[in-house]
Amino acid sequence: MHLSENALTVLKKRYFRKNETGECLEDWQALITRVANNIAGSNEDDFKKFYELLDSGDFLPNSPTLMNAGGDLQQLSACFVLPIDDSMDSIFETVKNAALIHKSGGGTGFSFSRLREANARVRSTNGVSSGPISFMKVFNSATDAVKQGGTRRGANMAILNVDHPQILDFITCKRDPNELTNFNISVGITERFMQAVADNTDYDLVSPHTGKVADRISAAMVFELIVEMAHKNGEPGIVFLDRINAMNPTPAIGAIESTNPCGEQPLLPNEACNLGSINLATMILDGDVDWERLTKVIRDSVDFLDKVIDCSRFPLESIEKMVKANRKIGLGIMGWADLLYQLKIPYNSEEAIELAERIMETIDFEAKKRSMELAMIHGSFPNFEKSIYATGELIREGKPWAELISDIRKNGIRNATHTTIAPTGTISMIADTSSGIEPQFSLVYVKNVMDTEKLLYVNKWFEAALEEWGLLNQDLLEEVSQSGSANHISDLPQELKDVFQTAHDISPQWHIRMQAAFQKYTDNAVSKTINFPNSASIADIREAYILAYKLGCKGVTVYRDGSRDNQVLSVGTGSPVKESFEKKVAPRQRPEITHGITQRLETGCGHMYVTINTDTHGACEVFVQMGKVGGCASAQLEAIARLSSLALRSSIRIEAIIRQLKGIRCQSPMWHKGKMITSCGDAVGQALENFLSLHANKELKSLHISMDGESISTDDVTRPMAATCPDCGSAIEHLEGCLKCPSCGWSKC
Repeated sequence: MHLSENALTVLKKRYFRKNETGECLEDWQALITRVANNIAGSNEDDFKKFYELLDSGDFLPNSPTLMNAGGDLQQLSACFVLPIDDSMDSIFETVKNAALIHKSGGGTGFSFSRLREANARVRSTNGVSSGPISFMKVFNSATDAVKQGGTRRGANMAILNVDHPQILDFITCKRDPNELTNFNISVGITERFMQAVADNTDYDLVSPHTGKVADRISAAMVFELIVEMAHKNGEPGIVFLDRINAMNPTPAIGAIESTNPCGEQPLLPNEACNLGSINLATMILDGDVDWERLTKVIRDSVDFLDKVIDCSRFPLESIEKMVKANRKIGLGIMGWADLLYQLKIPYNSEEAIELAERIMETIDFEAKKRSMELAMIHGSFPNFEKSIYATGELIREGKPWAELISDIRKNGIRNATHTTIAPTGTISMIADTSSGIEPQFSLVYVKNVMDTEKLLYVNKWFEAALEEWGLLNQDLLEEVSQSGSANHISDLPQELKDVFQTAHDISPQWHIRMQAAFQKYTDNAVSKTINFPNSASIADIREAYILAYKLGCKGVTVYRDGSRDNQVLSVGTGSPVKESFEKKVAPRQRPEITHGITQRLETGCGHMYVTINTDTHGACEVFVQMGKVGGCASAQLEAIARLSSLALRSSIRIEAIIRQLKGIRCQSPMWHKGKMITSCGDAVGQALENFLSLHANKELKSLHISMDGESISTDDVTRPMAATCPDCGSAIEHLEGCLKCPSCGWSKC
């Protein structure tokens, strides 16, 4: 496999073994030799097969397998679900176990639905419960404290059933983006709830501790709140739990309550899954899908993933027992958008939907067929007799399926699940292809290579098409890099625009239809982000959720571009190389006369007086004085005030300044009017927050910005750019239910 520059960067940073001084001890051949040798064991034929499979770029396993196979850790699974019961022992045992999993490079999912609601009585202490959300904060803090060796960060999924008495608090628990930063959250939706939404009726909220009805509320109101919050910042997602459990391969073992962090892997408590993805972009022969090559890769990939189960060292004995009892694997895909580019098929077309179903049905069929053959050699998974395979409840339509299902009932099957479409994050960067089933996010993106240098990275299939049409030139690429899309380029033929669609060129309805097409033949679920433009309405989000439900999706994650507060506005005129990177934000001039208020706050260092002044645009400056404090402390307070003033006059949202200051701690916290002031910086943040409560600051709602003294109205502003990567400063993409940097491989999950 040819490794791109980006692939080598990712491999050197996150995958190659290093010595004590940080020097790489491996190259690509050494890495895949290590992995193939570890998974194959002493079987020389398997080693050769697995080495060729990895080196071809046709298949890659999930990151923990690439990182840990053949090492001391030997933890090869990416995703886990842990149980949480309604007791302190269970809660904090799970906190500990989650920390062990995060340390080993895995992500964790939890259902908090068994925890009694806040203020419910706790008989053993004669007190009251603090509720599931308070314990989510405990898990979040524990995740912050655990480092994962610099390779993967901790990620969690929290699910709360829609009939939990605290569901309204859960839906809004991430209204502040600084809260629960290590969690994705999803509401567990039932068929009964969706029917109540359709009928516009109330439904029961049931206390998990007593099993009694705690309240009845409007289903439509709850659904609308979910939609409003998703419109605001992309969370919560929704997970159709009844639908997931209808496809639970081992219902006699237990009900599925949660998923892994990106939602594509529903799992029983104490279960893990090994994932891998086939690169569809390499499955091309004479202008069509190479079905023979695809079938061989499917079979070899199933062999690989099944062996990973036996090679993996699990962080907990309870997990190892459950994993080996069900032997779940999740074979998925990447490179779907790049396959369509090569076949000249628009993503938003009936032809693409039909091809998606055909490809995924082939993967699912051949994976199950190979799993049955492995069962004939090595035996079925231990819980086979309690599964839908033995009882004949596995339903797939068509004669070939009927014959295969009959053979499975007779011969057994090695794995309880076989297919999952997971986020491919960094492994798609290694394979130099598009992520999962997502459209390409951008045809041309800008990579920050040094403080003053920006490089344009171009999708190779788009570049080849431009060259074929005689249109490849730097000016055109810079124009495309402005938004990442070619749709607005007047000089391009419509044929190219139709084929080279990007995430924001495609309507949410087509995103959902594509997810549903792949879900039809996927055992587990599909990780995908439904992208919306910034202008999308709440009604647009609502319609998407309803459509996903109607089309058979198992869950939905939406993202309205620019809805996260940590994003910045980009200018929609001219070249991004000339404007977005060369122009800097300059503060507006301070007027001769300002008006303001002064607040007194008690801090551990003494009485603090914070003055906040306004001009015609809103808050414009902050002054801080504190008693007799002098020296370094006084200088630091003046620095906080000056920087806050600079930010305000540069049209930084005041909420963003508050989030940076609030919560900073020093050794002398102090109570003030029922609130804890944890430091002088925290006091300034609280003063700014009080100011917001006292004044409906119209300036905060304005989209007007100033760049080099030039006023720019909302008419000149296009969609917001993505947040910047914390590692390299490049723009981050929102896809596959997570955040990903296309430049260096950083991922939030």
